[in-house]
Amino acid sequence: MTLIGWMQIALFCAVIIAVTRPLGGFMTRIFAGERTLLSPLLSPVETGLYKLAGVDARTEQHWLTYALSMLLFNLAGMLFLYGILRLQDLLPLNPQGLPAVAPELAFNTAISFVTNTNWQSYGGETTMSYLSQMAGLTVQNFLSAATGIALALALVRGFARRSARTIGNFWVDMTRATLYLLLPFSILAALFFIWQGVPQNFDAYTVAATVEGAQQTIAQGPVASQLAIKMLGTNGGGFFNANSAHPFENPTALSNFVQMLLIFAIGAGLTNLFGRAVGNEKQGWAILAAMGVLFIAGVALAYWAEAGGNPLLAGFHVDQTLGNMEGKEVRFGTAMSALFAVITTAASCGAVNAMHDSFMPLGGMVPMINMALGEIIVGGVGAGLYGMLLMAIIALFVAGLMVGRTPEYVGKKLEAREIKMTVLTILAMPAMILLFTSVAVVIAPGLAGIQDAGPHGFSEVLYAYTSAAANNGSAFAGLTASNGWYAVTLGIAMFVGRFFIIVPMLAAAGSLASKKLVPPSAGTFPTTGPLFVGLLVTMILIVGGLTYFPALSLGPVVEHLMLTAAVTP
Repeated sequence: MTLIGWMQIALFCAVIIAVTRPLGGFMTRIFAGERTLLSPLLSPVETGLYKLAGVDARTEQHWLTYALSMLLFNLAGMLFLYGILRLQDLLPLNPQGLPAVAPELAFNTAISFVTNTNWQSYGGETTMSYLSQMAGLTVQNFLSAATGIALALALVRGFARRSARTIGNFWVDMTRATLYLLLPFSILAALFFIWQGVPQNFDAYTVAATVEGAQQTIAQGPVASQLAIKMLGTNGGGFFNANSAHPFENPTALSNFVQMLLIFAIGAGLTNLFGRAVGNEKQGWAILAAMGVLFIAGVALAYWAEAGGNPLLAGFHVDQTLGNMEGKEVRFGTAMSALFAVITTAASCGAVNAMHDSFMPLGGMVPMINMALGEIIVGGVGAGLYGMLLMAIIALFVAGLMVGRTPEYVGKKLEAREIKMTVLTILAMPAMILLFTSVAVVIAPGLAGIQDAGPHGFSEVLYAYTSAAANNGSAFAGLTASNGWYAVTLGIAMFVGRFFIIVPMLAAAGSLASKKLVPPSAGTFPTTGPLFVGLLVTMILIVGGLTYFPALSLGPVVEHLMLTAAVTP
């Protein structure tokens, strides 16, 4: 580890903290329907969209109506994307003449992008036409991100409102998230990336002659526009197979830094929006502090593991001054590769600038843990906030049991209904991860996709299902996940990991909104200070440890012990 590496990490953290409050205030005004700098230009567009869709922006929805609107909208989006992929060979903007996407892969990809997972069992430049990339994948990058933001707003309103029967209007929340937030910032980010050297064109691929005289096909296309929203919306689906390790998607150190900032920006800002909504910004800062503690711990462990190099190479007198550089871009180095890996899995982004399969066992374990905890460390846009708020409900419930008192959070009593709904959300993801992993490592179709023997091969499978169920989309890069078994089961894991969490969460939001505010008393647990932050972090680690430690022990933990003992599978 180096001082420069830690300075870069500190700079990233400082910038995120600096943008949290202004971005939170901006989003608060957007979703309250207040005037912003963009209103003169976009307000007529918003009104026109409501008229076309027959939406009354003044009418709010019960939580069940909100949930049904969300489910139907996402179902339509999945079917539309599936149709584009299956008919790709018949549609325009396909200069390479790429064939239609196979049924299993189209099914997997459609669920992947609608759920904000962006798991890619394919190479983008060799599988997807320009139309599929833009009208299919990029459109869902916007809509899945807007869905996550809308859902977070619904839960925030549940805490903020009193004796209410409604939690907002899904169509209004979706429209405002896309129109006022995601679209303008994506345009600015795309222009920045074009300036940095990211392609944005509709040209056919370039065939060039190498210095050896061989022919090389150089892929290009509308890359910058997809890159911007894949980062800002924490989607992660790369235009190229190598994702943000590809020099066309991530050409410079500056573009790399900005991509990391885009991943965390909205998620961090939403914590401030929560504080403003409940009338106490300190509540939002406490949530962000809990996220920050877990994030810094993960970065420190991953950076330490990667900076130390591979102990198996020590006896070969290999220079490992730069640490473990296998699978990493030299222009980013160990520190920025480790930081990117932790950021992209703390959020539900899944973009990568290094191959996680080549990380040291403990370095690769950190991204796995980030996802397994539910990606609540800033998390996906919206999903991170509502995931952390659900963990806060559990933490305060346990604290209430300790003192024999009904728990409260921001003035709302947490009773049986909210606890039951929260527990359902917490059980959905580990059920998918542990069930499918245990089956995949003992049946022929599952074993066929594993590249490496021993604990590393187990980690490849565990990582894949963790990434799918957590709606992250990054891969360990060693698993061949394009066969029918993985295409279908990963698709199921993505679906359950998204919607089986959302629906109980909305039920909890509706229940909370109907409650009256309870004034704080001498017995109220303070939720704005270090004691609450410590309780929340501890509860997250206990729940995660009890759920996943046995599985992690069979993978990265055993592999680390084997490496330190100079034992290979």
